Amino acid sequence: MKPEGTTLTKEQARAIVAPLYDALNEPTKKDVSALLAQATNSDYRSCSTLTDCLDREALAKVFKALGKMVPNLSWKIHDLWVTEDRIVVLGEASGMPVETFFGLDPTGRSFTTISLDVFTVKNGKLSSAYHVENWAGAIAQVRGE
Repeated sequence: MKPEGTTLTKEQARAIVAPLYDALNEPTKKDVSALLAQATNSDYRSCSTLTDCLDREALAKVFKALGKMVPNLSWKIHDLWVTEDRIVVLGEASGMPVETFFGLDPTGRSFTTISLDVFTVKNGKLSSAYHVENWAGAIAQVRGE
């Protein structure tokens, strides 16, 4: 644990978020719930808007569903910034959907898109996240646009 008022190092931050991103890489082959428990506090909230948030259990289901749609899903940490108790991650997701993907039937085309995640850390684990993914861009790529 870090002393009050100090900033995490990049190495500490990377170690804290690593299990969450591991859970996003081919999630159907992983124990997603265990990886999320390793990375997050029990009251963790993952928010896609200021009011739409999922708890850890619901998030695990979303990761698994995404992995079912995109079995070769890869999610990499492209860059990471730290300030006090916040970690910001620029991620890159890629894969080829084999099931309906946001209403689009499989086309045999892959996508590569970015994500931005803003995490808050408490007691050495993630306590919350606000995230944005460019799913519109991913869908356009899968459509061949």
